[in-house]
Amino acid sequence: MTTTNHEPVIWLTQEAFDRLNAELEHLSGPGRAEIVDRIEQARSEGDLKENGGYHAAKEEQGKAEARITYLKDLLRRAHVGEAPADDGVVEPGMLVEAIIAGDQTTFLFGSREVAGDSDLEVYSEQSPIGGAVHGAKSGDKITYTAPNGREILVEIVSCKPYSA
Repeated sequence: MTTTNHEPVIWLTQEAFDRLNAELEHLSGPGRAEIVDRIEQARSEGDLKENGGYHAAKEEQGKAEARITYLKDLLRRAHVGEAPADDGVVEPGMLVEAIIAGDQTTFLFGSREVAGDSDLEVYSEQSPIGGAVHGAKSGDKITYTAPNGREILVEIVSCKPYSA
């Protein structure tokens, strides 16, 4: 899936979309106001060079603004909908069981944001392994070149739609 300007579309469940939208609303509204209040409080304490509270609040503000920018972009490109068909094909939104370099692993193919707070490993379409396995089917064996230059063998054991 891609948009007309060649940006990748990000598949999200309705739950993930709603959660991220609520986070964006909080960060853009009350969250932003809380940080501004902390900065003002710390600023009133005097010398800014040695004011740890001020510097911490400014750093938190920078992280929050970066997250706001990221969420706006992600939600703008998001495709919200049902999980893909249960056809055994690796595509965004699928839970993939694979043997990677001899080790059995399970991962979500798609966006980290879909997995939420779970410990589930996630590979995006843009990652080296993600690009290699995208479109593969159960039983397929694929090799890809890891960032260190090694050729890695991946065998797709199974692939089914992810549900949180």
